[in-house]
Amino acid sequence: MTLFDLTGHTAIITGGNGGLGLAMARGLAKAGGNVAILARNPAKNAAAVAELRGLGAGDVMALACDVAEDAAIEDAVGAVLGAFGRIDVCFANAGIPGAGTAIPDITAEGWDHTLAINTRGAALVYKHVTCHMIARARDGDAGGKLIATSSGQSIMGVNRSSDYAASKAALNGLTRAAAFELARYGITANALLFGFYETDITARAGPKFAEWMSRRIPLRRPGDHAGLEGLAVFFASAHSDYITGQCLPVDGGLCIS
Repeated sequence: MTLFDLTGHTAIITGGNGGLGLAMARGLAKAGGNVAILARNPAKNAAAVAELRGLGAGDVMALACDVAEDAAIEDAVGAVLGAFGRIDVCFANAGIPGAGTAIPDITAEGWDHTLAINTRGAALVYKHVTCHMIARARDGDAGGKLIATSSGQSIMGVNRSSDYAASKAALNGLTRAAAFELARYGITANALLFGFYETDITARAGPKFAEWMSRRIPLRRPGDHAGLEGLAVFFASAHSDYITGQCLPVDGGLCIS
């Protein structure tokens, strides 16, 4: 028996067609799980499916879905259930970097858009996924995993990032509330507070930002995407069953520097 075997398990991962989400999806696929990607870009979705298929014994599908739209999430979750029959794990990973404005320049539209994707989007995904998980638990098949992609900015200050930091701090609160409320059904909820990883989003900040971050991180390097594979599998597996309500920094020690 493989220690971390997800055969027969189905995982949804929003925003799983690139960056951190795709890195985690690779681990889930290699562990034998079925993987369903919910993301907006059809071309990137197709490329992610082509890459992930064949990595493990499970199947892979991708659906165009905007987590800002409740009806789109409901339809996508229904399609995943129609294809795989169950959802065991949900990675609420989809997110945007925020408006990048100083506090005196905040606009209601920019603020609301960031929270609509980063916080409300995760809550709505959890809403539809847990309806299925709770029904399953009432039929005697308890259990489920909710894992949110949060950020170290939720506990640290960064210039021109108040909307993003607030959206991720709220996501931490959602995680703790979900863990408490859903424990009776065997459903756990945790958040991963990622530090500096090289992605399309961080690339926009330029090389000087990457150099500055690498000097500030105690381990003196950005996070490696390959390491996210095992992290995702651990939180998706039964080996994390007694961990819930936690907001875990994954940042090379950045939050203590």
